[in-house]
Amino acid sequence: MKRNKVVTTEDILLKLCQSVSGVLTSATSSNVTYSAMVQKITKTSLKPDFGCFVLFDGGFSGLVVINFTSKAALEVYTNYMRNMGMPEDELAVSHTSDEVADVLGELMNQLVGHFTNQIRKDLQTHITQNQPKMLSLNKQVNLSVDTNLDRPQARRVTFSTEKGHIFYLELAMDKTEFIQLEEFDIAEDECPDDILEQAQQKMKQKQKPPAAKQDNSDDLFDELGI
Repeated sequence: MKRNKVVTTEDILLKLCQSVSGVLTSATSSNVTYSAMVQKITKTSLKPDFGCFVLFDGGFSGLVVINFTSKAALEVYTNYMRNMGMPEDELAVSHTSDEVADVLGELMNQLVGHFTNQIRKDLQTHITQNQPKMLSLNKQVNLSVDTNLDRPQARRVTFSTEKGHIFYLELAMDKTEFIQLEEFDIAEDECPDDILEQAQQKMKQKQKPPAAKQDNSDDLFDELGI
């Protein structure tokens, strides 16, 4: 008799780590890696210098937190904007800049989106995410984010940028197991480059001058005979 495959919290965490590493590596054109060791923790927290978090719900509930040092946040932001073709003299120089928060929020949205897509394909269940939140924190602030989990499990993984700057991923989720009862086909993985291309197109649309609005108004006036 075939033994049923069981997917645990650590397996789900590995999928999340792969999404974070894959999306950030592709988006920044630099190598972002994670530790092979995972740490059990009692709670998730937002810590200095820059904290991002996003909640997800559906087949199972949870919370993803990424805590960046200022150097790690700036490196990820800078490499991403350079990869997007942003001139060097237009880049932000402080991790507290709104531009850094916007970029990290967009990247957080991309990597969690990639993760939820993998969960849908690999575990045959569906989870949704809320809009990521970002906070620039000073050395004296340590915020805890509470979630309504019945039997919470929390894990922390260390990530490294190409220049060796450290940031931490924390995952809190319900204690759960997925047991495979039957064989099923898994669709091909979504390429991180496709996610990056969609993000680039979105940013280009935001940067377009408002000339199109004027043209539409002129067309409307022409139709009305004004």
